[in-house]
Amino acid sequence: MSFIRAFIALNLSEEILHGLGLTLAELKKRMPGIPVRWVPVENIHLTLKFLGDVSIANLELLTKILRVEAARQSPFELSVGGLGAFPSARRPRVIWVGVEAPAELGVFQRSVEAEMARLGYPPEDRPFSPHLTLGRVLRNANAEDIRQIGNVVEGYKVGFLGATRVQAVHLYRSDLKPGGAVYTRIFTANLGDLAS
Repeated sequence: MSFIRAFIALNLSEEILHGLGLTLAELKKRMPGIPVRWVPVENIHLTLKFLGDVSIANLELLTKILRVEAARQSPFELSVGGLGAFPSARRPRVIWVGVEAPAELGVFQRSVEAEMARLGYPPEDRPFSPHLTLGRVLRNANAEDIRQIGNVVEGYKVGFLGATRVQAVHLYRSDLKPGGAVYTRIFTANLGDLAS
């Protein structure tokens, strides 16, 4: 196979993943039988750039660029909490938990985006909005399902789930299987690591 599906992401602390797991369990309980494809907690991460199909031949160049961009960025802290939906709670397509981060996260994401665009990966047409996807509303959701999802998203408060110090950025491979996507980390670049 000469291509892999890939994305660039930041990992979360065990504390945050535990909190997300509890949040997912509660949301599933509040939305029984509603057509939402929930993300397994071990697959939740903060995506900086979805690349799509990446040529195996490009991997070395891609990882070299990622290493350079990571070296320019100092480690920073982000915190997680709050519940919402895109594009809105009244018309939910994606259910998410929020991420609060310093301006460095946006600067880093834009530099990664720009470098990947130079390699030929099209830039996102929407501005970067840091979030953790918990679930995607399926196409077969009817008006009553949508109303119920909106009510839960607006009525269920997710408090502070934790903070994590981001010290590395990762390149993941995504393999689509019948049971859902399987993510495999294939490269890690440490932030602020000028020696690498």
